[in-house]
Amino acid sequence: MPTILVIDDDQHVRGMLRTVLEDFGYKVLEAPDGNIGVQLFSENRVDLIITDIIMPDKEGLETIREIKASSPDAKIIAISGGAKVGPGTYLKLAERLGAQRVFEKPIQISVLLSSIAELLGDQKTASPE
Repeated sequence: MPTILVIDDDQHVRGMLRTVLEDFGYKVLEAPDGNIGVQLFSENRVDLIITDIIMPDKEGLETIREIKASSPDAKIIAISGGAKVGPGTYLKLAERLGAQRVFEKPIQISVLLSSIAELLGDQKTASPE
């Protein structure tokens, strides 16, 4: 069972992603910020990371940079609802830092699930098992 680490300061987003991902057979770890996310990543076997960009303490770009420095092959999906400059700017930076996929919130779940399956090499479809 693949493990996905969800890093987002919004408890509702984390909960929604956990519910959806577990329904599709993934194990989910949750972190409310980049500091805890990096710690969980270093302590667990994680197959894929979904990280928000705008967070307190350690934001997503710094989190991506730190994870990629220790594990260049880490599979990362960056998500952002934006800020004053808009989510596109941050998501482009996330791609430059090594995120394989980027999405603006709200996320279309079927597209997210397809991207996860593609990155993990799964043959899962966009419907629960």
